[in-house]
Amino acid sequence: MIQRFSFGSMIPTDTVVRPLPVQAGPVPFLQGDAACWRYALAPGDVVYGLGETTRGINKRGWHYASHCSDDPSHTEDKQSLYGAHNFFVVSGEKTFGVFLDYGGRVEYDIGYTDTDLLTVAPAEPDYDLYILTGSSAADICAQLRALVGRSYIPPKWAFGFGQSRWGYKTEADVRAVAKGYRENDLPLDMIYMDIDYMDGFADFTVDAERFPDLAGLAAEMKQQGIRLVPIIDAGIKQKADDPTCREGLEKGYFCKKADGEPFVGAVWPGKAYFADFLRPEVRRWFGHKYKVLRDQGIEGFWNDMNEPAIFYSEEGLAQAFEKLDQLKGKNLDLYDYFSMKDAVLGLSNSAADYASFYHEVNGQPVRHDRIHNLYGYNMTRAAGEAFDELRPGKRTLMFSRASCIGAHRYGGIWLGDNCAWWSHLLQNIRQIPGVQMCGFLFTGADLGGFGCDTTPDLVLRWTEFGIFTPLMRNHAALGTRDQELYRFDKQLPALRNMLELRYALLPYIYSEYMKAALHDGLYMRPLAFDYPADAAARQVEDQLLVGESIMVAPVYTQNATGRYVYLPEPMKLLRLRSVEDYDEEILPAGHHYVPCALDEVLLFIRPGHIVPVGKPAQSVDALDAAAPLTLWSYLPDGSGEYLLYTDDGETTDYDRPEHWQTLRVDAQ
Repeated sequence: MIQRFSFGSMIPTDTVVRPLPVQAGPVPFLQGDAACWRYALAPGDVVYGLGETTRGINKRGWHYASHCSDDPSHTEDKQSLYGAHNFFVVSGEKTFGVFLDYGGRVEYDIGYTDTDLLTVAPAEPDYDLYILTGSSAADICAQLRALVGRSYIPPKWAFGFGQSRWGYKTEADVRAVAKGYRENDLPLDMIYMDIDYMDGFADFTVDAERFPDLAGLAAEMKQQGIRLVPIIDAGIKQKADDPTCREGLEKGYFCKKADGEPFVGAVWPGKAYFADFLRPEVRRWFGHKYKVLRDQGIEGFWNDMNEPAIFYSEEGLAQAFEKLDQLKGKNLDLYDYFSMKDAVLGLSNSAADYASFYHEVNGQPVRHDRIHNLYGYNMTRAAGEAFDELRPGKRTLMFSRASCIGAHRYGGIWLGDNCAWWSHLLQNIRQIPGVQMCGFLFTGADLGGFGCDTTPDLVLRWTEFGIFTPLMRNHAALGTRDQELYRFDKQLPALRNMLELRYALLPYIYSEYMKAALHDGLYMRPLAFDYPADAAARQVEDQLLVGESIMVAPVYTQNATGRYVYLPEPMKLLRLRSVEDYDEEILPAGHHYVPCALDEVLLFIRPGHIVPVGKPAQSVDALDAAAPLTLWSYLPDGSGEYLLYTDDGETTDYDRPEHWQTLRVDAQ
């Protein structure tokens, strides 16, 4: 059951697709008022959700801020990351969900100030509050998804492996990456193009010297089964002869300051304008700009810097220079030094800047900080709505950095600029369930780590986990160690085996993703969602259920040759070195130490379940759909069924009955 309570004068978000009547009377479970809600946590209560955040699957013990933040340092002290996902579930003595439909900042204190108290404090008392009750946490999540709409479904080729790097500067660089993968028999479906392909970092442009024939390059790559996937940033370069800039100014489509002049903030191209995505006509205008690249053979995009990131504003820069002038020539003591440092570091993503420009909502000006979390969502929405017009009935790959609930209908997300740290591999494992709960099924992290120099063993262990995430991409920052998989000679055979395992598992991965998307389920989830009565399962934060049949227990510690695993019930363990080379054994319920060499991945099959496995290929397009499947299974009763989903992977007629096929195994 879902109950809706409305407070103040809410700025519309268009997040909810199933309108509900407003309830009168007190809000169940919570005490307080629209300014701050409180809930007394019982000792055994677990709090799930809040999407893209730091720390554990259980959110107790820390305070979080729902505020899309351009912060690449994802350390435990951070309260917010790129996404703002206002949904959580309390599971324990009472089990219920809370969803705030609100575009501004929300503070969550979940046992941080008071160990046994949860508080929710929106910046303004103008929002809709939804209370969800059901038979379990999983049931409550399904109800949320029915409320906010079906999750985005990408083309099937997007479930292949992708290679990215900030620093592929020329067509020759792209060809070299493709050659490195193909010559080493490493499957690859995508090469991502970061900002280097643009002309002066301007959106919807291509540098004519470094990429003289993008259409030809895209066609050449597609012949090899590889799609090019370029980045699009939120800031529109301030340049008089740039068509997007000129049109945006002429039409008045950019966010404005209080005096009516366009707001200017700097990002990659320097000074830039920001499209007012909350206006439908602006979304349509911006979304159709993607056609410039679509017409050159591009079938997928990733949106970046759309919190929006602002390196500095003209006003903020002037204040910083004034401060530096005051300190110039002084003997700087401790406080003066930090004052100088803060003047510079405080330029980026300044609260004062976010409070200095306005959107137009239903003809009325609304200050940006009041609806900050809606910006990245509506940039992705602009693209998604345009793709429906530009390619009706066809799918386009789209994922974003910033998001809030609602954006899940138009694209996926990647988990932002992580680092090549083992702790961030564990963070990846723990973040996935939270974002899945909020509807973002197509998600993954930068395998190997984006920032810092990675290590061969970290790349391999992270790839072993990435086999199971819907979005599987290796990505690295400019100036870091090269981490394309073919760079690691000693680990190359194992990396090849892991990629082939990913492609062999695609019949299962794709089927389970489609079941979750079409039936409001969770593709990846905590153990406790399926074993709610198991007290030990509620404590497990480093094992995940993947679809209906599989549990994974990744190794995320350097130099580890195994790990401890908890099984809520007997399971079959496959210790996989490749599709064909593996050991298997039946393990009873309970705690186990399981050896796992660096070139192995642990896959557990639940009793009564089947995993369909195909033949690997060098790309998704090259997979042989007619080839017979191998069925991995654990069938104590000798019989079982699996519901397989297959379609053309390109069109949007997802619900046709012929896409479903039941595979049966009997005792004979």
